[in-house]
Amino acid sequence: MHFDCNFTPYLSLKINPDLIGHERNLNIVPEVLSQAQEVMIMEKKALPPKSEFSEWYHELIQRAEIMDVRYPVKGLYVWFPFGFRIRKEVYGILREIMDREHDEVYFPALIPETELGKEGEHIKGFENEVYWVTHGGTTPLDVKLALRPTSETAMYPMFKLWIRSHADLPLKVYQIVNTFRYETKHTRPLIRLREITSFKEAHTVHATFEEAEEQVKKAMSYYKEFYDRLAIPCLICRRPEWDKFPGAVYTMAFDTIMPDGKTLQIGTVHNLGDNFARTFNIEYEMPNGEHSFAYQTCYGISERCVAALISVHGDDLGLILPFEVSPVQVVVIPVLYKGKEEAVLKAARELGEELKRRGYRVVVDESDERPGAKYYTWELKGAAIRVEIGPREVDEGTAVVSFRDEKKKFSVKRDEIPEKVEEWAKEMRERLYARAVEAMKERVKYCNSLEEVEEWIKKGVALVHLCDSEECGAKLDEIASVLGEVFELPFEVSAEKKGKCVVCGREGRLNAVARTY
Repeated sequence: MHFDCNFTPYLSLKINPDLIGHERNLNIVPEVLSQAQEVMIMEKKALPPKSEFSEWYHELIQRAEIMDVRYPVKGLYVWFPFGFRIRKEVYGILREIMDREHDEVYFPALIPETELGKEGEHIKGFENEVYWVTHGGTTPLDVKLALRPTSETAMYPMFKLWIRSHADLPLKVYQIVNTFRYETKHTRPLIRLREITSFKEAHTVHATFEEAEEQVKKAMSYYKEFYDRLAIPCLICRRPEWDKFPGAVYTMAFDTIMPDGKTLQIGTVHNLGDNFARTFNIEYEMPNGEHSFAYQTCYGISERCVAALISVHGDDLGLILPFEVSPVQVVVIPVLYKGKEEAVLKAARELGEELKRRGYRVVVDESDERPGAKYYTWELKGAAIRVEIGPREVDEGTAVVSFRDEKKKFSVKRDEIPEKVEEWAKEMRERLYARAVEAMKERVKYCNSLEEVEEWIKKGVALVHLCDSEECGAKLDEIASVLGEVFELPFEVSAEKKGKCVVCGREGRLNAVARTY
């Protein structure tokens, strides 16, 4: 595995001048910089502060080489190798979880108009977003083909062929594919795209509604585990009837709160009942010889999970990534001093090789950059653990260790480091999760009136009591989006589950309201 420490000319990476002198130098006096080096460093600039979230996010996406936004089609972006490695590690967790009881499949991206139009309610939810293929070369097609906006209408005609009897159930499959939606709102890398490049969708088929209900609970537990491992706290809500997945009986949604107070939907779980089975005639023969329609679920996560990972944990210096998904889990930086280079490099390389043998993703940064510039680079790219070795450490058999999420350093025996990495990784994830929960907690507030809601949603999520009336929901939707009935939060709130509707005063249930992406 190779990571280039030097960024592309397009990115023109700028080093924060405030960081000059930030290097460790426990007992080393740095060499005098040449005038050219001084000019080069002082020309460099920091990221925008995270408090300016939109600017910070877009700048970080480019500087940390997550995505290249220069592709000449609006809403389509290119993964850089480094960003794609983050995606690979994140989706590796998702695959591990899905593979426990699902089979991975692949279905075509093109869906005939005849199939897409079978489920009227479903296609109505996507009709303004569909990309259509109308020609093969210069020949008009007899039947238009849609680039999949989602895959129900591609998969379920095949499920009809696969399922004959109760012995074929349950069926549990998933795929990780691209989907296309003609997004008319403001597009953002990883958040709102016209090509969703990494859509994990799972589809299951069951004999009874009760079995489908159990699968919904399992799916929610899968997603909770996934986001726990990414240290991302989630608000889980049952979407209101007017905002559920088209064709579903109901929808459960996972949202997280971004640094600007808006929510980002990062996962959904749908109980489809037998709605699609009736449309696509998915029947099975029961043990008594009678036939019954099947019951289905589907659930999905897109690359928004990567957007949440970047946004929830990052800071003014760049990415902060949990150890499990950091492309560079440990960076070893040799701090060279004239006449001591060989011994320092030898110690750094030996430690790097030992960590690699244990399966960790390691870079020994032997580039010509000064230590301060190296620190800046690896802070920007979110290397989870940094190990520095200079002449003193060589003599003492030690190294100086720091974690990306903390601003402190400590000395440790070099031969103890490989044994401690797993423990450090666990502690880091726990710190990140605790910090993220506290940040979310500060952005959630129970509100007693529409005026209070209108004021608070500029900062975060408002909790209110809301009745089942769509008219009351529409009134709230004029202020912000109704996320739905609160199912779970990662912390306790003082509000009761039931109370007077904030709009009409009738009995209602606790709902979340927010500005959304």
